[in-house]
Amino acid sequence: MNVRKSIIAAVVVLALIFAAGPMIVGAEAKSYRLNIATATTGGAYYPIGNAMAQIWSKNIKEVTRASAQSTAGTPQNVELMMNEMRGMFTLYPNVMHWIVRKDAGIKSVADFKGRKFVPGQVASATEINSREMMEAYGLNYMKDQGETNVTADFLGYNEAVDLLKNAQTDGTHIAGGVPTAAIMDVLSSGAGELISMEEDKIKEIVEKYPWYFPFTIPAGSYPNQDKDIRTLALSNVLFTDVRQDEELIYLLTKATYEYHDDLVAAHKATAYTVLENSLNGMTIPLHKGAVKYLKEKGVDVPEKLIAE
Repeated sequence: MNVRKSIIAAVVVLALIFAAGPMIVGAEAKSYRLNIATATTGGAYYPIGNAMAQIWSKNIKEVTRASAQSTAGTPQNVELMMNEMRGMFTLYPNVMHWIVRKDAGIKSVADFKGRKFVPGQVASATEINSREMMEAYGLNYMKDQGETNVTADFLGYNEAVDLLKNAQTDGTHIAGGVPTAAIMDVLSSGAGELISMEEDKIKEIVEKYPWYFPFTIPAGSYPNQDKDIRTLALSNVLFTDVRQDEELIYLLTKATYEYHDDLVAAHKATAYTVLENSLNGMTIPLHKGAVKYLKEKGVDVPEKLIAE
């Protein structure tokens, strides 16, 4: 299985960076226009991608323009990558949020049997996550995968929240950093609430799909959330094209860590984006530019992440 297919199979939710350029200016100078493929605007990826774009544009003279691009998420981001992929660094845990309509009487994921549910956009990473986790509860909403016992509407985060607030669905699954804007919206409205996953189901899912790991959303992370929520998470990884210039990737990696406060100001989830966590959950070989910076800062880069 090649790297591209293994990433989709592992459903590790990734952000994508690709560079248009370089444009040669004068004898030696290079300049770059950068696009960062993220996900839907209601999640954490888009504001974080936008923050990185601003950090790079303001602080790296070779970057003439950088912008965040809204996409359907991981599968589309992987498709946008024209060449072999290389990792840069881990961003933060991508947390699985189960939100239910407050008066729906749903206390467990198992209670979605016979109910309406928004698993995410079709074939998005969030939707694939929904499918994998609901499988452990004996639930299926995919007509091409046998008998269904859940009715699904395949929508993005903001649309899912609107349906929930209008009592047009019983719940949704949203994957994102803590906090995620769409979830802040629905919980502050009083229309929805978070539910936990049972410990035995968490263990069963982790055993079958080891890229997940247990995660607790602390009480008070969201409006009207008065108790800890037990769930699962994945690592979000920023990756790039193997053919991107080594010095460019070095500079982008360096600026992201040096201007970490600007990243956190855009989204609290990136408090996790520090050198100690830079390779947590990394599943693909690193770009040479990232390796150069991380080693320079004393990070122990495993041999398996160093491409030939």
